[in-house]
Parts: sequence; structure tokens; C-alpha cells
Amino acid sequence: MLKNRKKVAFICVHNSCRSQIAEALGKKYLSDIYDCYSAGTETKPQINQDAVRLMKKLYGIDMEETQYSKLLKDIPEPDIAISMGCNVGCPFIGRGFDDNWGLDDPSGKSDEEYTKVIKEIEERVCSMRHFSL
Repeated sequence: MLKNRKKVAFICVHNSCRSQIAEALGKKYLSDIYDCYSAGTETKPQINQDAVRLMKKLYGIDMEETQYSKLLKDIPEPDIAISMGCNVGCPFIGRGFDDNWGLDDPSGKSDEEYTKVIKEIEERVCSMRHFSL
């Protein structure tokens, strides 16, 4: 970790699906400029298995190899906090979010819906290269 890089936290309530995808794609595309983390206000025993399967299929990324469901207190204090979307209840993190991506939770939906959300996350993560929040 370089001292000058900003810490970005992708946050949702359970830290098991969207925020985990964002952390993985952030590490893939932004690791030269940001330290990327994900966290939630609650945890799940494991990362969403549909997300794990599709991230392996689409990007060759095994999220279970380097990631796990974490609470906000388990990561460094972020410089940038991004909410994945509050359709399952917006977490309180002690301050306002720098951005809210408003993504639907694909849990329990089709692979097509998951892929749509994954691609939206990829687009938003990659766009972080071109501006600073």
C-alpha cells in the first residue's frame, strides 16, 4: 500500500455481493491509484455464491481467495465511501457517502441480472480512473 493513494470503500449492508464485486474489480482496474476495500454494517458467513461463480467466469477472479465479508471497523478508514445502493436499507457509516451508485441487489435473480449489475459496477469502477471524488 502506497501512502499517497486514497482508500476507497464500497459499502452495502451485508457486504456479500455488490460491494464484494466492486472491491474485486477495483483491485483489478484501480490498484495502481487506489486501495480498494468493501465492508458492510452486517456480515454474511460467505460471499454470495452466484457472484463468486460469475466473477470467476467473467474475469477469472476468485473473490473467495482474497476477500471475505467484513464490517466497517475491519477496514482502514476510507477517504472515499461509495454506497452500492440502498434498496435493501442504507447503512449508516458515521458520515455521508461520497457517491451512491444506486445499484439493484441481484441476489436471488437470474445470471442475466447478475451480469447486468456486474457490468454496471465495472463501468463505474473504471470511470473512477478519470476523475477524483
